[in-house]
Formats: sequence, structure tokens, C-alpha cells
Amino acid sequence: MKYRNRTMAALVAVGALTLAACSSGSTDETTAPTGTGGAADYSGQTLKVMHYEGAESAMGKAWDLAIAMFEEQTGATVDLQTTAFEDLNASAEQLFDSSDAPDVSEYNKGNGTAGQLASIGVIRNLDDAYAKYGWADKLGAGIDTIAKYNEDGVMGSGSFYGVPNYGEFVFLYFNQDMFDEYGIDVPTDEAGLEDTMQAFVDNGVTPLTTSAQEYPMGQLWYQLALSQADRNFVDAYQLYTEKVDFNGPEISYATTTLNDWLNKGYISKDASGMTAEDAGLQFINGEVPMFYSGSWWYGRMLSDVTTFEVGITNWPGTTLTPGSGGNIWVVPVKSKQPELAEIFIDITMSPEVQALLGESGGLPVAANTADIQNPDAQALIGLFNEVNDRDGLSFYPDWPTPSFYGDLNGVMQGLVNGTFSPEQAQSELESYYESYVSTVR
Repeated sequence: MKYRNRTMAALVAVGALTLAACSSGSTDETTAPTGTGGAADYSGQTLKVMHYEGAESAMGKAWDLAIAMFEEQTGATVDLQTTAFEDLNASAEQLFDSSDAPDVSEYNKGNGTAGQLASIGVIRNLDDAYAKYGWADKLGAGIDTIAKYNEDGVMGSGSFYGVPNYGEFVFLYFNQDMFDEYGIDVPTDEAGLEDTMQAFVDNGVTPLTTSAQEYPMGQLWYQLALSQADRNFVDAYQLYTEKVDFNGPEISYATTTLNDWLNKGYISKDASGMTAEDAGLQFINGEVPMFYSGSWWYGRMLSDVTTFEVGITNWPGTTLTPGSGGNIWVVPVKSKQPELAEIFIDITMSPEVQALLGESGGLPVAANTADIQNPDAQALIGLFNEVNDRDGLSFYPDWPTPSFYGDLNGVMQGLVNGTFSPEQAQSELESYYESYVSTVR
């Protein structure tokens, strides 16, 4: 992939990525290992691992290495089960409390997902494992918010229920060749972004691809709100510190701006039926000049884009942006191998796995900076550090309630289809949000 990074900030040591955590313990059901010479031998035992990362993604490559290292070090066999983000989001509460539960699984962080499962006892408290393996020492300030949950399932306090070992955030991918073809400059502020999109429309090009059926459009809506917000808004929305005004300037700006962009043709109304994969492929195939989505796409951009120069930039003119520590490893309550699960998680935090994650386009939380030489990887880390340096990570829009992911997507589709006016969309979102948050605020 040919690469251009618009950020001019100096790269900060990848140690700035580090995220803090603590966790809580569980009953160990694993058969005691046997072996000689002090080496644990779990030969004949199987660890069921579940995740939803693509094989060519940075995380997918890193987890493959972790699996190989785990099998070599323990003698156990891994039964790898891959799923989809949306599928696990919908089924985890039942799956993790069943005889079919994986022993260790990647899972979605946030109040409405990991927090909900922690509050009802479907995932194990990992405090003892954190103490045993020293994971807290490998993580730094910031990420512990998504790793620990209180008794109500609200993130940021209580015990540790998951282990994040990569970071992630959302930014703008752009096709530099298309910008050059039409003589358009990459925008540096939001007014310039609208001028840019209008210039593409004037040339018959839909400038921005997204998906209302899945997460991209909801994240775009949240970014627009964040562009008008401060940390108090984020704390109110995510941590329930005060009531959120869904007709206030932040959310009103986001919803009316999206509606305006749809009416002006900046976003195709086909977005209503598009998945995140559909939108990503539009960009990868060179059909659109811009795609607003997450760092989890970056590895694919490195491997799959071969016909144009890809650039990345943070959303212009904003301090706050969607992002956090990455999704977390959790141990379901019905795990048959909790001890092996902890060993596997620890291997994902090893220098070898963390370095591969970084070299492949991910954002490792416990890597040695000197181990990451790839300039594309360094560029992504630099962009992420820009956000960290301004305390910009603001979590994700669907986190506040267990059902808000689907609720938000449905409202975004209604906005695209014209079923909802901006005011009606905000009223719907407020109703969904308050139906849950009012019970825990």
C-alpha cells in the first residue's frame, strides 16, 4: 500500500498507548498440569478460543501467533472458533452461560456489553489473574476504564473483568489519488471538509462512504456530536454523571448535519442497506475518496489497497474522537479451562505478540517501541498519539445501554430513509437511552 499520513505531530513512544487495569479472580477448574523439570504440561487438554478478527487484520495475525506460542509452551491444543462482531454482540449473554461457551473470548467493551455481562455474572472476575500475571504493570492510564466494571456494569470502577491488549480509534481514510485527480485539497477543518465534499459532488462523485446498517454511521454521528462537545458531555453520555440533553447543541448538530449531508449527496442513501464491509470495500476498490472508520481496518488497507495511495488523518477540527482500548479478552463463567484461558491471555501480552500486532498495523498496548520498525505502523501510532496527547479518546456511541447498538443503527437507517426527521431521530434515541440509563444513573 502506498501511504500518506497527514499528521505533522512527532511520534510519541508507543508506551503512551499503555492502558491501566486491574482484575478479579475465579474458581480454577483446570486439571492440574503434569510434567517434568518444572515445565507445565497440559498435553491432551483443549482450550476453546473465540474471536471475531479477520485473518489478515493486525489482531488476527497476532492472535494466530499467540495460539502457536500457547500450543508450543503448554502442549495443549487450541480449538479456534471465529465469529462476527454483530453475532457475538447478540448472543454472548446466552452463549457464555451455556455448555457451549468458549473458554476465552474476545468481547465488546463498554457498559452495554462487557459491563452488562459482568453485572449478571456471565463473565469471570479477573482480579486474581491480574495480580498473578502483573498485567496492570503492562498497562497505563486510560484503558483501565474499559477493563473494570462496578456492580451495576458501569465502566471505570470496580473489579477487572477483561484484558485489553490493543488500542483503537476512528479516523478518516482518504484516497489521495482521487484528491489529486480533481485538484482537491485534503481538509484541515470541518468547514473545509464540507467544501471538499461539495467539490466532489460537483464532479459527480459521492465523497463519503458509510454504513447505517452497522456501526460506521453511528460512529460518524457521534464524531459530529463530539466536534461540538467537551469532556463533561462525554462523561454524562458514557458514565451517566448527569442527564444528557438530546436536543442540546452537541447531538442536534450531529443529527442535523448528517441529514444535511444526505440531502446534499455527500453520503449516498444506499448507506441504509450497506454493511460495514460494503462501505469498506467501496473505499478499498477506489470507488469513493473518503471512509470514516476505525484503526481495525488499517491492516486491510495495508494489504488490500494496491491501486492508489491511502492517507489517514484525524477528523478535522476536533479535540474529541471515538476510541478506547480495544476489545477485551474475557473468561466466560462456563469456561472449562479458566487457568489455560489466563495463560493464553498472558501470551497475547508477550513482547513477540505485541510487536507483531504493531508491525501489522495494530496499536499494541505493551510493545517495546524499538520492536516496531514498519513506517506504516509508526504512522498509525503517531496519529493515535495525537489523540492521546489531547485527551481525546471518547469511547463509542453504542456503549451506554445493552441494546443501543441496534437502537442507534435503526435510527440512523430511519434518518437515511427519511422515516425520521432530525428531531424525531433525537427523540427516538433519547427514549432508547433513557429507558436504561434512568435505572442506573
